[in-house]
Amino acid sequence: MNLRRIAYTRPWRTFIAGFFKENAVTYQLLGLCSTLAVSNKLENAIAMGLGVVFVVTISSLLIALLRRLIPPQYRMITYMIVTSTFVIIVDQFLKANYPLISSQLGPYVGLIITNCIVMGRQEAFAIKNGAWLSFLDGLGSSSSYLYTLVILGVIREILGFGTLLNFRVIPPSFPPWVVITMAQGAWFLLAIYYWVFRRVAKLKPAEQE
Repeated sequence: MNLRRIAYTRPWRTFIAGFFKENAVTYQLLGLCSTLAVSNKLENAIAMGLGVVFVVTISSLLIALLRRLIPPQYRMITYMIVTSTFVIIVDQFLKANYPLISSQLGPYVGLIITNCIVMGRQEAFAIKNGAWLSFLDGLGSSSSYLYTLVILGVIREILGFGTLLNFRVIPPSFPPWVVITMAQGAWFLLAIYYWVFRRVAKLKPAEQE
């Protein structure tokens, strides 16, 4: 097989575009509120990120399967109904199995329904494309949100609490950077991550594309 030909198939391009080049946070600037709010600890970042991956991927798949049955004038309310259904599943799963993480995330799990990543992929891609491509598009876009949260969560928890997944990795004598656990520190860290990511990816601002 021609590996180069396989590498540039449309499914692969669809996934990698959302996963890297069109990163939901650094390129599209979506989901910033929850990114800053829940990335203070790695466990919260993983839980929130996986929740968004589940909601975006499955809702995009379902919208793609139903796209020929959805009247254009009702598409937005359909997006809301589909998204809210899967958000409730995530919320109830966390409450039943991980009550501490659920309480730490607070209202942000429920607010996944307002996350522009979800609606953006449904309106921009799933309603116009088939199920497989929509699944890959949702998976790539939401995974970029997940790994961004994980990167920020690792840095913020180590510097702010001296722990990683609640296991101490820095001696107690190391003074914690309390500011990194606050909104101001989160914005500063996100700005550095934003700059590094764009330098590595060599991306232009989205509005210039």
